[in-house]
Amino acid sequence: MAQRQSFQIGTGLFILLGFAALAYLATQTTSVANYSQGDSYMIKARFTNVGQLKLRAPVKIAGVRVGSVAGVVLEPERLDALVTLSIDKRYDKIPDDSAAAVFTSGLLGDQYVALQPGGSPDVFKNGDEVVLTQSSMQLEELIGKYLVGQGDSKPPAGKGDDAKPAAKP
Repeated sequence: MAQRQSFQIGTGLFILLGFAALAYLATQTTSVANYSQGDSYMIKARFTNVGQLKLRAPVKIAGVRVGSVAGVVLEPERLDALVTLSIDKRYDKIPDDSAAAVFTSGLLGDQYVALQPGGSPDVFKNGDEVVLTQSSMQLEELIGKYLVGQGDSKPPAGKGDDAKPAAKP
């Protein structure tokens, strides 16, 4: 009887450890990891397409996380996405002519906002807006451009290498 009870306890501990490992992996592979609630300032950026950008998605400069996405809303007047970026106060020297782009981590990874620093001596302040933005590129669009681009690269009929030589008079 004691052997059966120890087997049940061992099985229970194994299952509990499995759930703990799954919870750890879930937090490390999502935007919940490295989420800080410290002092920050907000800047805004407008995009025509944000793809699957989510709240708490990272904001990176040179691959280093400097903040997170605090909000994504559709602006009714301009019909574009207004993204609010929460930038940590320690990164308060970002030039105000910097560009923002929505990128994907890997082929099928999460999306994030990348800031490309400009050269202006002035820096972003709370409430400023990024003027230069690049929207998310969708995988379907890339495939469509590739397939359509194949047809455009062929020379017109009768103008390329496949054209028959002109008949002699």
